[in-house]
Parts: sequence; C-alpha cells; structure tokens
Amino acid sequence: MSTIQLTNVTKEFGTMKALDNVSITFEENKIYGLLGRNGAGKSTLLNIISNRLFVTAGEVTIDGVKTEENDMALSKIFCMSDKNLYPDSMKIKDIFKLTSTYYPNFDFNYAEKLAGLYTLNTNKKIKNLSTGYTSIYKIIIALSCNAPIVFFDEPVLGLDANHRDIFYKQLIDKYSESPSTYIISTHLIEEAADIIEKVVILKEGKLIMNEDTETVLAMGYSISGSTSAVNEYCADKDVLGEDVLGGLKTAYIKGKCNAAEVPSHLEVAKLDLQKLFIQLTNA
Repeated sequence: MSTIQLTNVTKEFGTMKALDNVSITFEENKIYGLLGRNGAGKSTLLNIISNRLFVTAGEVTIDGVKTEENDMALSKIFCMSDKNLYPDSMKIKDIFKLTSTYYPNFDFNYAEKLAGLYTLNTNKKIKNLSTGYTSIYKIIIALSCNAPIVFFDEPVLGLDANHRDIFYKQLIDKYSESPSTYIISTHLIEEAADIIEKVVILKEGKLIMNEDTETVLAMGYSISGSTSAVNEYCADKDVLGEDVLGGLKTAYIKGKCNAAEVPSHLEVAKLDLQKLFIQLTNA
C-alpha cells in the first residue's frame, strides 16, 4: 500500500498561511491532478509530503506512518520539481546511477529508451541542458525510478507540444503496466485533463475540491447567446462566472442542465475542466 494521509495540515511562512488546515487522502494507484493558481500552495503541499518542508501544525502519514524524519516512509516517494538536486557538472547517465542507489528498482533500460524517444544525449552535463531538456531528464528519472508514489511538479515546463505528448503517453503506458500513485501539479489543465482520475484544487492554501474527474465534469455546463437572453435564463441559476464579448455572453452554471427548459436560441455546452477551474478560483 502507498496511501498518503494529511490531517489538519497548516504551513505558515511568517504571517502568511501557505496551507490552511488541509485534510486529504491520496489513495494508492491513482492519477491526481493538483490544481491551483500561483501561490495556492501546490508546491508547498508536495514539499511537506516529501519532507522538504515541515508542517506548522497537523500530520502527514504514508500507510499510517509519519513521514517526518522517517526514511522508510519517504523512500516510497520520488518528487520531480523545478529544484535541481544534482551537481551541474554531472552527466545524465551518472545521475541515473546515483538515483539507483536511492531507488533500487530504477529501470536503466527504460531510462535509455525514454532518452532515445526524447533524443537526449545522456553524456551531456546538466549545465549544458536547455530548460526543456532539464525537464526531460527529470521526467525520465521520475518515470524510471519505479517509486510507489511520484510527484510531478510542473513536469512539462519548457517542453514543446511533441515532447509534452511523449510525456503524457509514456506516463499512461507506465501506469497501465505498473500502477503507482501519480500526483501531477500543472497549469496546462486542458492537456492533462484526459489522464487525471481525481481532481484536487487548492485556493489560497485551502482545499476546495477533491473529487473524481467524471464527477467534477458533471458539476455544471455553459450557456451562450445574446447577453439579454443569457441573463434571463440565468436568473434562477447558480452562476459560477461569465465571459462577455460584445453583445454575446457565456455563463458557467453549477448544476445539471434541463435541456427542455433551454430556449432554442441559446447554446449549451459541457463545462471543461480548465473553464471550471478558472471559475472556481476566480476572486
């Protein structure tokens, strides 16, 4: 098992609360999307679970064992982040070897396969890599280490569309063959929506959502048309937000749509994850 439990976790930096009384369970062998605006507390949450930061209050456990100063619990986690944990002078192939000393199930053959897909020369040193290829070597390590729990903090930073597509496909293939708990923190919500099983949203350090993706997407819909017609339709609806362009308006509504009550001159559409996220985290 590799279940992560956070109970009433608060993290303060001076007078600022980066996390505010967060309680959540990350179940084993699921793919989570950890979403939030800049400063919402996403990286802080991942750093606390991986023991890079300590809580101000609350508790974090993996399979019931406290993570704080606990190497056995922490050995189940690999955290990919924007922080460089290796000397700039190290070659990629040597980083693979070093990582294998901490993660004995590291798959060298798979790492070399991924390097080939990404056309990454493993004889290169970190300091000679572009931003995109710095993300790539970290992705390769994260997917090859075979840890039960893997955190991806903005994994596709600097990657072009083709390289991002490789990441998503390889992650799904890896998950299908050997399930692990993946927690993906990303701003590219629309791209990641198809692979996320559960949606976790933080807003100003507070947990505002933890639901299955299908449940989230069924939470609402959008209605579009002339401003006056949309306003009339929305008079008794729970409106999450709206966009206005000229004389046209789109309203984002929470709840199920009764098609029979929608006038023919209005257009109904499903609410995608990115739109829902924007409306839930506005203001």
